[in-house]
Amino acid sequence: MDWNLIRSFLAVADHGALGRAADDLGLSQPTLGRHIDALEASLGLTLFKRGRQGMALTEAGLSIVDDARAMSAEADRLSLKAAGRSQTVRGTVRITASKVVSTYVLPPILSALGREEPDIEIELVPSDTVENLLSRDADIAVRMIRPTQNDLIARKTNDVGMGTYADERYLARFKAPKTVEELFQHRLIGMDRSNLILEGMADLGIHAQRGSFAVRTDDQVAYFELVKAGAGIGFIAHILAAGSPGLQRILPDVTIPPLPIWLASHSELRTSRRIRRTMDFLYEHIRLLPLNET
Repeated sequence: MDWNLIRSFLAVADHGALGRAADDLGLSQPTLGRHIDALEASLGLTLFKRGRQGMALTEAGLSIVDDARAMSAEADRLSLKAAGRSQTVRGTVRITASKVVSTYVLPPILSALGREEPDIEIELVPSDTVENLLSRDADIAVRMIRPTQNDLIARKTNDVGMGTYADERYLARFKAPKTVEELFQHRLIGMDRSNLILEGMADLGIHAQRGSFAVRTDDQVAYFELVKAGAGIGFIAHILAAGSPGLQRILPDVTIPPLPIWLASHSELRTSRRIRRTMDFLYEHIRLLPLNET
């Protein structure tokens, strides 16, 4: 049985549509469709009901989906063990990090890594969703929350200091707030579906609603660029503000708890020299960054 056909079957079963499943696997829709057709032909079964709303598992599809998931889990374990036994400092390391970290923090570090370890190839996956290290969606994750899965190795490397900032063009139009109460009379930049800022404010005893924010986006890079463009007052990392001369800090006496930076990898990969070398390099370089300085 071709494992690629099983992967395609599970992706369509999970997403319920060829388009989303193809995006997830990095395949074209026609290729994915051929995979499903080939699997159905080899099994002599119709696995999906096709309709305008997408693709749903038939009874035959439902009868094999658990076995297919078991095969997937076993393949993931085999891949992890094989990668963990690699003893050469060459090959590919896949790193996932938030869009802001991927865009503004990691590039110079990865450039330095490339100079020291030219045989290590890096795949950088900017994503604000938590990639699944257990199924090898990535080898190393750089995250602002501590991973809790037992099979992961996690190391805290630094803290990211946060503050309230506005661009000088915004402050030329509106007087800078001097209190939290005055802050909410301004155009604030918040998040759309994410509750990160609302929960952070609640922890500080500040009760806000989504409607308190005039501009909302869940994309961290777009968020930062909106603040830089003078669209309103936002909450960003000091290190980002330091590289943007037009930004001025607002309400410096309001302390926003820093965000920790964690590096995580699967425990099976601890014996892979290239992954261990990459993780150690990231740890040392992120640790030395002045992330908590205003």
